[in-house]
Amino acid sequence: MMSVTVDALSTVDLALLVLDVAEQQGAGDQFSLDMVKGIGKPAFLIPNKIDRLRDKSRLLPLIERYTAQYPFLEVIPVSALTGDGVELLIDRLFEALPAGPRLFPDDTLTDQPERLMVAEIVREKVLELTGQEIPYVTAVATEGWEEGDAITRINCVIYVEKPSERAIIIGRAGSKLKQIGSAARRDVEMLLDRHIYLGLFVKVRQRWRNDERFLDQIGIAR
Repeated sequence: MMSVTVDALSTVDLALLVLDVAEQQGAGDQFSLDMVKGIGKPAFLIPNKIDRLRDKSRLLPLIERYTAQYPFLEVIPVSALTGDGVELLIDRLFEALPAGPRLFPDDTLTDQPERLMVAEIVREKVLELTGQEIPYVTAVATEGWEEGDAITRINCVIYVEKPSERAIIIGRAGSKLKQIGSAARRDVEMLLDRHIYLGLFVKVRQRWRNDERFLDQIGIAR
């Protein structure tokens, strides 16, 4: 998956480096900064979760450490939770991005297929409802889609890397999986504007992040 990320970064017009200011910065954050330095493209520094900082002066040394290593075009502290700074960020993005040809009609909301969007909704609910219980190594694939007159039947498979993670997602007597399914079904019905049946299955697939064919199957292609 890292090779996919590196390939994608090489094609961008602008990169955003997002920092979690509520946590201690570590090797992973430095690794992300080094990736931005490696592509040498214009970039914004986005310190996030400023709503969790009682003392905002703590931001200054962090910003100084990062800007000393790379000439960021903008430094925009935000709170994705409260929306603080987000409008400014959007304005600055439009100013910094180059103009290009219109690629899609005005009424086109996305270029992603519905199957992939449904899978992403399911994955979102997995991460929301399992919290910190499992690492972020969950993938979802839509493997069945049957249109009916009254209802659309959709089957998704949730992939994890360990049996222990499978047990957490399923929960006691299937309670957690039922929760995930109910939350995802509501959002999918809003997306598709029709009634659906959503079947969820959980499978263990070791080291799936290193399987290029599988990454392509779930929509993470190079």
